[in-house]
Amino acid sequence: MALMDLIKEAFAPAAASIRSGNIPGAVLGLVTTDGERAVQWAGYAQIEPEREDVSREIWFDLASLTKVIFTTTRVLQLVEKGRIALDDPLVKVIPDLRQYDMNAAERRLTFRQCLAHQTHLPAVEPLYTYGQDPNTLRAFILQRVWQPGPPVYSDINYMLLGIAIERVTGQALIDQPLPERFSFRPDPKLCAATEKDTWRGRVIRGEVHDENAFALGGASGHAGLFGTIDGVLDFARSLLDSTGLSPASIKAIRTRESEKRTVGWEGSYPGWHGGDSCSPDTIGHTGFTGTGLWIDFERGLAWSLLTNRVHPSRHKDSGILPLRRATGEQVIALFDRQS
Repeated sequence: MALMDLIKEAFAPAAASIRSGNIPGAVLGLVTTDGERAVQWAGYAQIEPEREDVSREIWFDLASLTKVIFTTTRVLQLVEKGRIALDDPLVKVIPDLRQYDMNAAERRLTFRQCLAHQTHLPAVEPLYTYGQDPNTLRAFILQRVWQPGPPVYSDINYMLLGIAIERVTGQALIDQPLPERFSFRPDPKLCAATEKDTWRGRVIRGEVHDENAFALGGASGHAGLFGTIDGVLDFARSLLDSTGLSPASIKAIRTRESEKRTVGWEGSYPGWHGGDSCSPDTIGHTGFTGTGLWIDFERGLAWSLLTNRVHPSRHKDSGILPLRRATGEQVIALFDRQS
């Protein structure tokens, strides 16, 4: 059975979620190491202010998939070029980080620690409530006395990594070169809508949903990237066939830095968002807007489920976690049956 023959069945959990009104629409894509792929979609890219059908070409706000598709990949590419090393402290390229306290804990943070979320930094901070000048907010991030805490999944880690990328490359994140079918500045007419935002007073479409990324100018290390399902599948295949990164970098994203984390990614564990049938050699990541990508290296298979589950509001139970898990279980069961 080819991927095209199983994609409809694999899409069944998403189709049920659309019918129940939990999500307005979804696109599911599968790709293998040898490049075979299949895509299925249904529902709406937007239901407010008027309905528009979803399609294979719809651009999604990838939210925290930015962390792995863009930021982690770009940092590893800079490592490959010898511009930085994973165990370098951030101050090697951001010497003004906590510049008024040479003993500050932030000055000892390394690229590896930030990529693997092994720092004392908090999960998130409502930076956008402090103002919307990107340069001032960047300075705030660098000089803030961050309260110490246990390692958590942290947007702040990736904001710092984004600033580091800007410093090394001399180019703002929003102007960084991107592969085809990815953009920090998509055409709004081609995008799935996200939230009817009370802060911005409109339905968000074609501009980043994450408030902090928006206040930072539209692109940050933690959010801001948009892409289509085929763009995401192209990226996934480049990791499966080792054409997108060097062998050392591929090893880094597949090697645990903690119980659940690798460099940039999350490794499979019981109860995780990718389903329990994944091989131990599976990495994945999700995005707040309803996006997700999983790569099972043992099977030579990757799948991505893109939804706009915060449309028209995040303040509802979209059932996104059970949907992601059910999709992963279905994909793997069907794939194994045909192998």
